[in-house]
Amino acid sequence: MTRIFQPYSINQNSLITLDDNAFNHLIRVLRMKSGESITLFDGSNHITPAVIQEVNKKSVVVKTANTVLDDRESPLNIHLGQVISRGDKMEFTIQKSVELGVTTITPLLSERCGVKLDQERLEKKVQQWQKIVISACEQCGRNIVPTINPVIKLENWCASLTDSLKLNLHPKAEKGINQLPTDNKNLSLLIGPEGGLSDEEIQMTHQYQFTDILLGPRVLRTETAALTAITALQVRLGDLG
Repeated sequence: MTRIFQPYSINQNSLITLDDNAFNHLIRVLRMKSGESITLFDGSNHITPAVIQEVNKKSVVVKTANTVLDDRESPLNIHLGQVISRGDKMEFTIQKSVELGVTTITPLLSERCGVKLDQERLEKKVQQWQKIVISACEQCGRNIVPTINPVIKLENWCASLTDSLKLNLHPKAEKGINQLPTDNKNLSLLIGPEGGLSDEEIQMTHQYQFTDILLGPRVLRTETAALTAITALQVRLGDLG
């Protein structure tokens, strides 16, 4: 069943006109026609079945059915702090982390971050990344859309965190994910850049009560590290496995 996100509250048992993004995807890309069924969601953790009623040159009208709760969210509240990586690696990390159940993503700037963009381009990147989040939710079945926060500096992010278990991957850490307590479901996960965090940045995270954790004996690339850590956390504390 084709799933479509709409950024407004969806009225059940009504005729509604979908937004331009939905029109482009359903009609221009998928070439769907009147009488075909889709599923709508608005980020409220509910879904609304609908049937295409009318296709116009620039709009599509659907008839909605009853809205029902469809909770597929992880019991973990994972806030991913990801230092921005180059090219499509950041997009890949965002897409897959949404599939794995993260709740919030904050793109970070660090000492060894290889991406240098001005404020305007960073804001456009955030908008682009949020669209990737929505597409990932449409694909994987999530009905609450994770948030991409504005880009901030690493230390500012660390200082902003309050009631969460704060984790930083470190190749020389003494504790693995299997040694973490099982009672904390509110997690902040820091993933460094391709060149790793500097020694000063690692010491800074300790000042903000981050716990160093080890994934294994091999050094992982930044995009691999993020997804491996999220998966391990979901297996240990969440709803995978």
